[in-house]
Amino acid sequence: MSIVQNKKAFHDYFIEEKYETGMVLEGWEVKAIRDGRVQLKEAYVIVSNGALYLIGSHISPLKTASTHINPDPVRTRKLLLHAEEIKRLIGKVERAGYTLVPLDMHYKAGRIKLEIGLAKGKKQHDKRESEKQKEWERTKQRLMRDK
Repeated sequence: MSIVQNKKAFHDYFIEEKYETGMVLEGWEVKAIRDGRVQLKEAYVIVSNGALYLIGSHISPLKTASTHINPDPVRTRKLLLHAEEIKRLIGKVERAGYTLVPLDMHYKAGRIKLEIGLAKGKKQHDKRESEKQKEWERTKQRLMRDK
């Protein structure tokens, strides 16, 4: 079940591969995510010291958050992935000019997972072309429905 999707990523990037990762979260973050107070629009993934980190995702704390913690809505969150997959991703990001973008946050077996994509940036003409393609698909569906 999807919690939040990053639709902007599909507009700005060609997604080559997808990976499902776990996330290191604090208790108040889990409660806020379950309440739907998360945003991935400006988020991105970086590789640092052989680990993956999610930067720029905004999790708004609940009003009922505990008084003895100081919630930071845009803190850097570590992503959990197998070591071999991390090595493969590091190689592709550093050599081939790929970038890692968060695509979807969802539940799996009661846990919160993040789907990240290995992506290449789109040029402006690519964005226009994909927009024309989507519009043509919508028009075709409309024509088929009307007949």
